[in-house]
Amino acid sequence: MTEFFSDEASRLREFPVCAGKIFLAHAAVTALPRSVAQAMADYALQSARMPQEFTEVLRDFRTTRELAAKLIGARWQEIALLGPTSLGLSLFANGMDWKEGDEVVCYADDYPANVYPWLELERRGVLVRRLRSEVPGEVTPALVEAALSARTRLVALASCHFFTGYRLDVEAIGALLRGRGILFALDAIQTLGAFPLDVCRANVDMLSADAHKWLLGPMAMGIVYVAERHFETVRPTLLGAWNVNSPRFLSQEHIEFVPTAQRYEPGVLNASGVYGMKAALELLLGEGVDRIALRLLELKAFLWERLSALGFYVLGPLTGDNASGITTVWHPQMRASQLFALLEAQGVSASLRHDRSGKEFLRFSPHFYNTHEELTRVSEILGEALGANRA
Repeated sequence: MTEFFSDEASRLREFPVCAGKIFLAHAAVTALPRSVAQAMADYALQSARMPQEFTEVLRDFRTTRELAAKLIGARWQEIALLGPTSLGLSLFANGMDWKEGDEVVCYADDYPANVYPWLELERRGVLVRRLRSEVPGEVTPALVEAALSARTRLVALASCHFFTGYRLDVEAIGALLRGRGILFALDAIQTLGAFPLDVCRANVDMLSADAHKWLLGPMAMGIVYVAERHFETVRPTLLGAWNVNSPRFLSQEHIEFVPTAQRYEPGVLNASGVYGMKAALELLLGEGVDRIALRLLELKAFLWERLSALGFYVLGPLTGDNASGITTVWHPQMRASQLFALLEAQGVSASLRHDRSGKEFLRFSPHFYNTHEELTRVSEILGEALGANRA
């Protein structure tokens, strides 16, 4: 077991949510660590004493870009500070010069934010090939390769399936696409902060991820990455004085974008969100994402050992390179909605999800700071409910 805290007091100090509940819903919307909330509060109080864009703000924007770049193996000049995830994905979809007959590949059962921006391209004559997998969420390199054609320009996938927790082999798919000259757009919200990623080694051309899940950051702030070689390929579609050169705040005869990924940020940034994400990035990088990944898989195994003993069934892989921090289960004797309500009443935050047939599932997504004791308590609550139901 990888230890992250010297004692329970230090864990509670950094993660106040633990004092009142067992929070296992990081694949949904995270509770904020104290350091993240404090950074946002400090900025707000500072902004009450002086203008919101005080001297240190632009410096801290740069630092946040550098931290984000370090997290994903990019250069700070390739980082835009934007959220939510769908905003970045929409910028990618709308910013390219599509020709009628071009093709895009996406996964039909991905989270809607990584489906709708690409489906909208059908109005522009783009053919959208929807991947369909017999096993929910299982998008393999072979499945992707079978969908490619000479007209494929871009493949848009999620790094981890939000429902089943199947984690993509990003490097294998990136190598496949780079070899064919096809762009790779990644929705990374379900892995950034949980599992390591190097966008250069994985041949990822563009990426978007809000901070409000595994990154432990605020909502509506995130990381948008576009490789510099594609700045001209993905043209900014939201324009303002921040991303178009406007000396002395005067508009010019011609549009000339700033030379970095700031070109995708049209106006003033969500500064409070930037400060929150900066603190979250410092926290995660300080703990080490490699260590966090090992911890998440260890917690998954610990939880599943107890749930399987209670008769639960699981979706998605439990071990190996495709396993993630998400564990999605169901039980043949009780509806997941009943179990979800019982957990909520006992102070346990999980997620209730459904497949296309309407079947209900419980989704657990603990982070590195969750403990064996918390997961044991969850299994006890479920065991008591199932026992009462049988009686």
